[in-house]
Amino acid sequence: MTYNNGQTMTFRAPNGQRVRVRFEVNAKARRLILRLDERRREAVAVAPSRRQIKDAVDFAAERADWISMRLQHLPEPVRFEEGAMIQYRGAPLQLTSEGEGRIPKIWPEDENSPRLLSVPGDPETMDLRVMRFLKKQARADLTRAVKRHCTTLGVTHKSLSVKDTRSRWGSCTHDAQLSFSWRLIMAPPEVLDYVAAHECAHILEMNHSPKFWAQVSKCCPDWKHHRSWLRTHGAGLQAAGE
Repeated sequence: MTYNNGQTMTFRAPNGQRVRVRFEVNAKARRLILRLDERRREAVAVAPSRRQIKDAVDFAAERADWISMRLQHLPEPVRFEEGAMIQYRGAPLQLTSEGEGRIPKIWPEDENSPRLLSVPGDPETMDLRVMRFLKKQARADLTRAVKRHCTTLGVTHKSLSVKDTRSRWGSCTHDAQLSFSWRLIMAPPEVLDYVAAHECAHILEMNHSPKFWAQVSKCCPDWKHHRSWLRTHGAGLQAAGE
């Protein structure tokens, strides 16, 4: 049988549940890797080379029970629709189509009261308008954080983009182009700030060596706590807007 890069297969776990596994080739991988794509609710098996895809298939089949168990513990998807509860800067926010005008607005302004995100207009397109609003706010918060951290580290960045990345919260290229997930706006502000510091530190150190973490610490001394939060709650951020 021929196996291809990007191919998806279904396996049956011992508990009877069917699990989907997508196979990818990544020359940078030093060994077979099995991880979850939380957004697509499937596993991803990564092989270092095309000829090792068959080994990745066997590897995934042997671990179908582990995949099934991990998938069952993923948070349920939350659609951006009337009445839905989402997180915004680490606090709950309820979506409503009530309100005036066409621009989404958070009210009341008192953060100690239950808050709503008013998204007037066609309910059928609420999800798109909520996503645009969150992306805009994420870009604003990340722009401020990156500017502050670059000043601390004495570096400059070439560009900043906000995307819907599936496997990374942020990235930094060799020429200092920074990219972030808009979903960080749903996390507590200090977590977003940590990710911004992480990527700014990569402008100096394109690795995760002690020197790199020393740069992160200059911007965000409590980075271990924020990284732990993201590892624990990141799946919930990925489940929003599905």
